[in-house]
Amino acid sequence: MVLEEVLNFLKKVPPFQFLDEEILRTLASRITVEYYPKDTVILRQDGQPSEYLRIIKKGSVKVFVRTKDNEEVLIDYRGEGDSFGFLSLVSGDRSRANVVAAEDTLCYLIEKDLIVSLLEKNPSLTEFFLKSFLNKYIDRTYKEMRSRSLLYGGGDKLLFTTPVRELIAREPVTAPSEISIKEAAEIMSRNRISSLVLMDGNAPVGIITDRDLREKVVAKGKDINEPVSSIMSVSLVKIDSKEYCFEALLKMVRYNIHHLIVVEDGILKGIITNHDLMMLQGVSPISVAREIETQQSIEGLVPVSKKINHIIGLLLRDGSKATSITRIITELNDRLQKKILELAEKRFGRPPLPYCWIVFGSEGRREQTFKTDQDNALIYADPASPEEEKKAKQYFTVFADFVNKGLIECGYNACPAGYMASNPQWCQPLKTWKKYFSNWISEPVSESVLKSLILFDFRGLYGDLNLADELRTYLNSLLEGNKVFLGYMANAIIKNRPPIGFLRTFVVEKSGEHKDELNLKVKGIAPLVDIIRLFSLEKTLKETSTIDRINILSTKHSIVKDHADELLHAFEFMMLLRIHHQFEQMESGKSPDNFINPNKLSNLERRTLKEAFHLISRLQDTLIERYKALIW
Repeated sequence: MVLEEVLNFLKKVPPFQFLDEEILRTLASRITVEYYPKDTVILRQDGQPSEYLRIIKKGSVKVFVRTKDNEEVLIDYRGEGDSFGFLSLVSGDRSRANVVAAEDTLCYLIEKDLIVSLLEKNPSLTEFFLKSFLNKYIDRTYKEMRSRSLLYGGGDKLLFTTPVRELIAREPVTAPSEISIKEAAEIMSRNRISSLVLMDGNAPVGIITDRDLREKVVAKGKDINEPVSSIMSVSLVKIDSKEYCFEALLKMVRYNIHHLIVVEDGILKGIITNHDLMMLQGVSPISVAREIETQQSIEGLVPVSKKINHIIGLLLRDGSKATSITRIITELNDRLQKKILELAEKRFGRPPLPYCWIVFGSEGRREQTFKTDQDNALIYADPASPEEEKKAKQYFTVFADFVNKGLIECGYNACPAGYMASNPQWCQPLKTWKKYFSNWISEPVSESVLKSLILFDFRGLYGDLNLADELRTYLNSLLEGNKVFLGYMANAIIKNRPPIGFLRTFVVEKSGEHKDELNLKVKGIAPLVDIIRLFSLEKTLKETSTIDRINILSTKHSIVKDHADELLHAFEFMMLLRIHHQFEQMESGKSPDNFINPNKLSNLERRTLKEAFHLISRLQDTLIERYKALIW
């Protein structure tokens, strides 16, 4: 082992890259090397604790635990530069998980006493590993929530912890793109496959499926001697073999496809289908998406829309986190709304002006779970004349009314506050929307700030998305450096404090229907969302998702940078707690709400929730300091 080689490697690996050259060189001189052939068990669950921190130089390891029913639950795959064994090394009692070489693997080993010494003398190392511990602590909380849920159990593989590579059943069948349609069909028939990847040398350039043969050849009487390239799909949607099946599912739903090409280090490894995913999870959201696409009436969409809530149960059973659930449900909700908008265009004819259907609130942030009230509006292009304006108003009035009523039929209740496109106030040309935003920001009275908190999370869903983009650009131009308006918004945010008392006890309702309960959405999730929105507006971000905003702000905003991991975990935990609570209510025939009783949570859940609330309180105090000249 060459000292300089180890030194150069450590300089690229967090957190060691932050150490001084002299400390790093001493560390490198004491490192040893071990080689583990594929399938070697390096650490065993509940076995002896690790005596070393192992850093992967080459190869990868699989980290997993086994349940009492001997079911394997994957925790992580770790590759070059990742480390493992820290928790059992520090605790000294036992190994928490199984660690097995997923391929031939080479590791650098650092002895326990050296790691302990480094932690004592280097705060950057301590912070890094404490955050890693926080990840596992939160994961343990998720596991505890799942283990006491009736949903969790059985022998199903976990959609959110199974890598795509595990679904590849055979080597990919390929053929040159120059062959004829007939030759391609013969290859597919001979190999009993539903798709064929077409190659130009070693590079995949297209794919044909049995559906292409039916719809592009048989149905249209196409000459089977023509080149197969004339019917192949050249827009190849790919996924890396190490990504989880959830990501594959999301891509299939988003791009409306049945087949997905799997690559590893840029090399074709195989193909997975929606059938593979259906077999993995029992029922697939893809089937719901497909069913939505085939409907030609609101009446046909109603029974399909009822299946969306059922999907949440499947996702919970698969052990997913909150953001994974909301991403899938958002895709399905978006698809259903788009279908209703398509039906509206067919019914009322071509719109007189380009328009964009926008959604806001939890829909705009892609954080909707169970069907809630509608939050939508309509922007249309500025009319060139009074006559054109009259036609536009007439058309979009009946158009928006049809869409909102269709959504109501599909289970999306009307917004009690009237934030819907069928309300004339929220069905306006672009110039009026710009005027709204300008007035709210220049005159930030309480009503204006409230509307801003709701509507500034808008995103374009359907139609001419350039209209939404132009409105967002205009909004950001108004906000840039506008401390006064942001101060008014901060003032509104700090008034909604988390329900924690001076003695670290939960503040709950003292009487009434929700006695001994607290509103998790209003008092926990909402203030965190509000804080992150404010920071996003400060930096004029275009993203609306809270998770996306945190990730981007972690590199752009000093406050978020210091608390990014805590914010991500707090948001994930509260959202998942809310989803579990609501699903259990629905399963028992109750209407879902946001009120939870802290005394019915486990000790670990209560502690995690308290930490989330204290984090929010600290950030609100930071806002007070940040805008102290403008907060009253």
